[in-house]
Amino acid sequence: MSRFVSGNRVELLRAGTEYFPALEAACDAAQHEIYLETYIFEDDATGQRIGAALARAARRGVIVYVMIDGFGSKDLGDDFVLALREAGIRVLVYRPQISPWTLRRERLRRLHRKVVVVDARIAFVGGINIIDDMHTPRQVPPRFDYAVRIEGPLLAPIHASVVNLWTLVMWTQFRRRGPLNKIPVQHAPSGSRRGAFVVRDNLRHRNDIERAYLEAIGNASVEVVIANAYFFPGKSFRRALASAAARGVRVVLLLQGRVEYVLLHYASRALYRFFLDAGVEIYEYHRSFLHAKVAVIDDRWSTVGSSNIDPMSLLLAREANVLIDDAAFARELKTSLNDAMALGAERVDAATWKHQSLTARIMTWVCYGLVRFMTGWSSYGRAREFR
Repeated sequence: MSRFVSGNRVELLRAGTEYFPALEAACDAAQHEIYLETYIFEDDATGQRIGAALARAARRGVIVYVMIDGFGSKDLGDDFVLALREAGIRVLVYRPQISPWTLRRERLRRLHRKVVVVDARIAFVGGINIIDDMHTPRQVPPRFDYAVRIEGPLLAPIHASVVNLWTLVMWTQFRRRGPLNKIPVQHAPSGSRRGAFVVRDNLRHRNDIERAYLEAIGNASVEVVIANAYFFPGKSFRRALASAAARGVRVVLLLQGRVEYVLLHYASRALYRFFLDAGVEIYEYHRSFLHAKVAVIDDRWSTVGSSNIDPMSLLLAREANVLIDDAAFARELKTSLNDAMALGAERVDAATWKHQSLTARIMTWVCYGLVRFMTGWSSYGRAREFR
């Protein structure tokens, strides 16, 4: 069960156009400490902008901790990292060993969460990396994604999570040096929204995000709307959605329409027939690249975070989502998703889907088989869920 706490201010941020100015402003107002965790930190205009804000904070005495993933940020140049360190920023690389020549399964366990905590008072959680929204080639509108800005009692578990992860990675890299200072968490009530912070790790919280989804879907009585960039759910998740549709719940999936990663794109399409036959509505987003990992259920329960519904996120990567139990927030997020579907998505027609070309069907099932094989090879104990 997810532990919800009341009294939070939770603000929805749409794409980098809203997220990066809010993040930069928070960094410029910081007085004590900043923790930033991200999968991708790119040396582009956006990365330089956020890097400069972090450097300004460090130079005025704020202790700044930046953790990047060894694979996601593998293209971040040494000069950029050196400049951050010379400004006084402490930089850690999560699992820096990414050699393609090793067959160790652990190399696929990545830091995929995107979390920032400023002065133990403000937190940002979502799916947005530190990268230009227009980075992807052939993209005109910005990448479609979300984050939330949080104040209130939820800061306690979020702050504890970033401190614990920093300490853990320091120890695993034999540095044996945790955070330099401990400041009190500002967790006084700041709003009226109930929320919970859920993570996925490889210890006590291996299934928390998936369980939160399954519980909410299982309790749904009116509507389930899920927007997810890489959608390749396991058996339990597929059955939960089909069961919801069978009992009269409207189930809507907003998925990636453009091809970004060929393997996952076509593998996820192997599941379309199952969902369409179950009465699930599928919309493919084509206007730009969809990177969102959000959901709204029964106009009340919402989630925003970094976790895709695929084997990498649900079995391997470190992820972080926020659950929000608030009708007004759900309405705002759902309106944004409805606008995206109306302006930039196409509904997949069940009848047309059944008459795909032989080439398309072969491509789909070859990719599906490869993803199943990779899931079984790289995970422990639960790979059968994704078959």
